[in-house]
Amino acid sequence: MVFSPNSHQIAVLSGNLSIVQLLDSDSGSLQRNLTGHTGRVNWVAYSPHGTQIASASSDTKIRLWDVAKGDCLRTIHGHGNIVLCVAYSPKGHEIASCGDDATIQLWDVATGECTRVIPHDSSIIAYSPQGDRIASVGKDKMIHLWDVQTGACRLNLTGQQVVSIAFSPKGDQIASGSLDETVRLWDVDTGLCRQTLTGHGNGVTSVVYSPSGNHVASCSYDDTIRLWDVSTKVSRFVSSGHIADIWCIQCSPKDGMIASSSADKTIRLWDSETGACHKILSGHTAAIFNITYSPCGDQIASAGADWTVRLWDVETGTCLHTLSGHSDRVVSVAYSPRGDVVASAGEDWTVRLWNVATGAWLKTLEGHTHHIIGVTYSPDGKWVTSACKDNQIRMWDAVTGECCHILVGHTGWVRDVAYSPQGNQLASSGYDNVIQLWDMKARKIQFTLTGHTDKVTYVAYSPQGDLLASGGWDKSFRIWDVATGQCRAAMQHFKGAIYGIAWQKVSDITYLATSGGDGSVLKWEVTNEDYSCRVRLVWGAVNGTLNVTGASIQAARGLSTINKQLLSQRGAIDDPENLFRETGKKVSTMNSVINRLKQQKQLSSWAVAGYSSVA
Repeated sequence: MVFSPNSHQIAVLSGNLSIVQLLDSDSGSLQRNLTGHTGRVNWVAYSPHGTQIASASSDTKIRLWDVAKGDCLRTIHGHGNIVLCVAYSPKGHEIASCGDDATIQLWDVATGECTRVIPHDSSIIAYSPQGDRIASVGKDKMIHLWDVQTGACRLNLTGQQVVSIAFSPKGDQIASGSLDETVRLWDVDTGLCRQTLTGHGNGVTSVVYSPSGNHVASCSYDDTIRLWDVSTKVSRFVSSGHIADIWCIQCSPKDGMIASSSADKTIRLWDSETGACHKILSGHTAAIFNITYSPCGDQIASAGADWTVRLWDVETGTCLHTLSGHSDRVVSVAYSPRGDVVASAGEDWTVRLWNVATGAWLKTLEGHTHHIIGVTYSPDGKWVTSACKDNQIRMWDAVTGECCHILVGHTGWVRDVAYSPQGNQLASSGYDNVIQLWDMKARKIQFTLTGHTDKVTYVAYSPQGDLLASGGWDKSFRIWDVATGQCRAAMQHFKGAIYGIAWQKVSDITYLATSGGDGSVLKWEVTNEDYSCRVRLVWGAVNGTLNVTGASIQAARGLSTINKQLLSQRGAIDDPENLFRETGKKVSTMNSVINRLKQQKQLSSWAVAGYSSVA
């Protein structure tokens, strides 16, 4: 997959791999198919102005396409075997290609004539910013520099197992990433290695320069991104984060701190502005399924697979009370609005109420006929409401413990329940893939929200109560208008299910935090517009946190979606003001397109920014 230069269009390979599809980047709808190749398309590239596309194929041909009409402008024959890569020159008047016939060939775009053949067995090629040189990575994993005018090899750079290259903005340096776990910086004029940057724990898969040339970013099979200061050789990557699935996330009502709980038996507290991990709370002896802040934000209650509830002091990180009494795993906890009572729900089919000050057991609520997996208080504190695998929602009198109302509507397990801030509406998520919005006055279903394609895990109302966020096993989260039941935004960005959602409002800005089975904690800015919500990534931690300052990177090649977002969340890709405005939209579109095609069993190969990979 590759975006057009103006980002309005996406070129993507279809399921049979010989067709290039052009999709509208806003809606993801198919605009046209580029058909003609009789073999797998290995690489696609837009011309600098975005009016043409070049495709390289295993049918030994290169095709040039008119983007507006979808017509094949020219079929270029010349390679004697599979064509692996194609690239436009900076001015767009020339293309370079390399193939399995052990040649690099240069072509005149206007005529389709071959202007030069360079004998070399290469798999990756790139033009210098000035367009006078081509760098290639040979199958010998070495870097070669070629003069475009003469075809002569100017330099051979002896690296070790090189798999990625990038020119500096001035064209005086080349950065290379290697399977030997290093990044090397080469002098283009002398061929000497200026610096060897070490620190990755596995092969380096991609490298890219910042526009100033002062920084190089690299990503690796060690699941990290490192940002290097070229002058000091210092890496600005800081590794910290959960090492297992993250089950829940909550925002503090006091200082905006974000808390997350994990199967790694810890709770982590994150700075909501920077994404830095400030504190780790340890004590549970098994996974922590659920956490919640006290109303004033000075405590956290946690529900563990070790059958206990723990109350924590946020300031010191110490465990104040360990609440024992459940006879099976505890999966959900909730503070009363006054913060004096904690309710816990367990797989022992009970809800238990506890005194926060003393840790004493107060009451046990019984009546469900299966595991209880969600519990919450109504905003006025009158009701304790539980969600259960018996497909029911029960409303209990918070004082007497009597079950007063049973809400039936889901056809599968009820996973989570949440009240609107005003208390007039209740949202419930189900393993029947739907969300039910209940009118609390009539205690009847007001809306059934459909859109998730798998079990819905969590629901949460925005601070204003006008929006509802939901996460699911379909690896997406959605934002809904609670007045109309319409979906306002869908983000399909994750590698795992969404296990936690929490809202935060700072001044006039609304944020959403999400956690997932891919080990991610992400913070998003949500802007409610006329007919949709604009969502952009602010920061994230995916088994690690990236801190970047004063760096901006352009034309990133070969980065995975997560790697690109880890860079962009710190403003490290392109101009932050311009990019942040588009990041959420592009990521949402890109992933929705990928998932749509996968669902149709059409997508098994993709290319991002000219980098080809097998999905």
